[in-house]
Amino acid sequence: MTIATEFAPGLAIQGFNAPLSLSQFKLIAFDMDSTLISIECIDEIADAVGRKAEVAAITEAAMRGEITDFKESLRRRLALLKGVTLADMERVYTERLKINPGAAELIAACQKAGLKVLLVSGGFTFFADRLKARLNIDFARSNRLEVVNGELTGGLVMQSWGDICDGAEKRRTLLEVVSLLGIEPHECIAMGDGANDLPMMGVCSDAGGVSVAYHAKPKVREQAMVAIHSGGLDRLLEVVKP
Repeated sequence: MTIATEFAPGLAIQGFNAPLSLSQFKLIAFDMDSTLISIECIDEIADAVGRKAEVAAITEAAMRGEITDFKESLRRRLALLKGVTLADMERVYTERLKINPGAAELIAACQKAGLKVLLVSGGFTFFADRLKARLNIDFARSNRLEVVNGELTGGLVMQSWGDICDGAEKRRTLLEVVSLLGIEPHECIAMGDGANDLPMMGVCSDAGGVSVAYHAKPKVREQAMVAIHSGGLDRLLEVVKP
């Protein structure tokens, strides 16, 4: 599948007629790293122990879909983070993490139209929970880093749903929230940039909802109904009108 129509400069659509209306939808789901925020948190955490290049190479391969086992790729990267301190994590949040342009505006427009907001990430609760509060997001799910004596162990903490939020868990989380809200997948929008976002994006597009690739990897752009190549997240509002 290829992007069929250039809707506007830096914005492409396929498989439907635009514009749509936000009033048609009840939920919008966001990936976190490189979608809602500008960085890959795990790469920046690794920088604290001089392993950014090694970790970033694995991250990039996983997001392109070249490493198909996301869980294994994450475990490999986590092992390299052993010894990173909570102070290092705090510096990543305060000094490096930036919310992507248009994120707050898009979320506000969606909530004004009555949509609930879900943040579902293969990243970490240290960042996702703060973003949830900061952006008034309704639901969030991500991985919890194991910390002992103020340092990362290189492992994760088991949560009620499991230990690793991969593509399958993102899909399951979206469907869980859909069920909780008493809505249907065709009333959902899902936005992401990497291969592990495709399962939740596919749930939406297959049902008649909308999947959105934001400054995404080629494999994701090809499969998304909307692809934003330039500008901020709020460019979606050119396609799905408030």
